[in-house]
Amino acid sequence: MSESHSATDRADRSGSPDQYVLTLSCPDKRGIVHAVSSYLFMTGCNIEDSQQFGDRDTGLFFMRVHFNADPPVRVEDLRASFAAVGESFRMDWQIHRADQKMRILLMVSKFGHCLNDLLFRSRIGALPVEIAAVVSNHTDFEELVGSYGVPFHHIPVTKDTKAQAEAELLELVRTERVELVVLARYMQVLSDDLCKQLSGRIINIHHSFLPSFKGAKPYHQAHARGVKLIGATAHYVTADLDEGPIIEQEVERVGHELTPDQLVAVGRDVECQALARAVKWHSERRVLLNGHRTVVFD
Repeated sequence: MSESHSATDRADRSGSPDQYVLTLSCPDKRGIVHAVSSYLFMTGCNIEDSQQFGDRDTGLFFMRVHFNADPPVRVEDLRASFAAVGESFRMDWQIHRADQKMRILLMVSKFGHCLNDLLFRSRIGALPVEIAAVVSNHTDFEELVGSYGVPFHHIPVTKDTKAQAEAELLELVRTERVELVVLARYMQVLSDDLCKQLSGRIINIHHSFLPSFKGAKPYHQAHARGVKLIGATAHYVTADLDEGPIIEQEVERVGHELTPDQLVAVGRDVECQALARAVKWHSERRVLLNGHRTVVFD
């Protein structure tokens, strides 16, 4: 059954209109909000929520609109008819069905707390995503992933097989129609080419509150310095290691009495929270890239 037919059937049964999300960014100028709202009115749509932001530093305008429409309006029709509006304002824009779960792929190495957290949140409906697969360069979590009914792919990585492994990953992204790749403590540095091919579609959780305490054993570094706050940073992946646009950060106050192992335990919870929020916001189309920064709508 096609998406349009199934959507119509759902609306007919429930009596509720279909839900959509429009996101856009473009050079800031007068008339953008009027043009968007007029377009939605003229096409029989109703705005449920709208947020916008004009960045004076970059001269760019960002907007997210949640709207509804009754069948026979289809997402394909909306995209086709909105193209003229987008072109007139030089917009980078997208329209998606709000009820269509984003297909994501998780990657992990030997620390499984973020992986397990995302799998569980997805199962209970706390994340609007469909986990298409889990990829790991180790087999430690194959049984865990299998218990959630998610396909597990072991793709080992060495210096000699790195290019082949990344090609296998990209093929999996293509065949599984993956929209977002999440590095849930995947401890391999990605090539510049892979970062470019997945630009804006790959999120990493960094086990510290960037930019402090980079590198190995960040919590041990923090303990040695007697820090009072520890944190984690969820960001988009770029060729500049751990310097991609930041989506979310989380911190936790700690005291002098905590050992390094206790800091690690606190840090794991912080990482899970920051990464889960970043994945949720991205999958709800709430995050827009703004150069080296992000615009995150509530």
